[in-house]
Amino acid sequence: MAVRTEGTPCWVDAQLPDLEAGKRFYGELFGWTFDPDRDEALLDGRRVAGLVPKRDGRMPTTWTLYLATEDAGTLAVRIKAAGGQMVMEPYPVGPFGVYALAADPGGAVFGIRQAGDPDGFEVTGEPGSFCWMEVHTRRPDAVDTFYATVFGYLGRQADPAQEGKGAGFDYRVWSPPGSRPGDGTAFAGRAVITDDFPAEMPGHVLVHFAVADCDEACETAVRLGGRVATPALDTSHGRVAVLHDNQGARFAVLAERADAS
Repeated sequence: MAVRTEGTPCWVDAQLPDLEAGKRFYGELFGWTFDPDRDEALLDGRRVAGLVPKRDGRMPTTWTLYLATEDAGTLAVRIKAAGGQMVMEPYPVGPFGVYALAADPGGAVFGIRQAGDPDGFEVTGEPGSFCWMEVHTRRPDAVDTFYATVFGYLGRQADPAQEGKGAGFDYRVWSPPGSRPGDGTAFAGRAVITDDFPAEMPGHVLVHFAVADCDEACETAVRLGGRVATPALDTSHGRVAVLHDNQGARFAVLAERADAS
């Protein structure tokens, strides 16, 4: 189970117009089964994600990542003081704890979740489960400062040469407070939305799920009615692709390199 350090990923969910269609898609893609009483996806009986019906057609069909906190109200105050904003102030969700939605200074929306019981991920990093958080932004300096201030994230700039990129490549890897920054402790990254992307693309958080074979996952997603947004490519951490499910929700799949730590 993922450690619930303040500010680290503790849950993901998708709001879908057609919940049954979503279950068919992700059930075949990731091998998930579903708890009908809790709107939760299970991998070998362990909680990995939530699939919930979209209650407001004006809201986007998207995956939302939640960061852990011991006190959602206090965290909301820190978020606003650091230049972020609250999209939805903290509210109780029965036995699942206290939820809220926030946005960083670049506009990327994320959730915060004060623990309930039982609560959150029971497995991460295995094929079919969450493995990586990636913040995409047009305001890297402001966003780096925000997450360091609010959550204490420790950053390390990625080496362009190691990533096979040019000197202007700007990617920052984040580790939790109290750790030694580096690949061994990293749980998230910050990428820059460059002019190569459509001008209308907003800042966003991209949820990554682990898979055994990235190319096979792409083929399966397309067969199930999804589409490939960014074709599979090799990185220093493994082979990654960005997909849309059969209802438009955007996410990434990552097949980790055998020698990646």
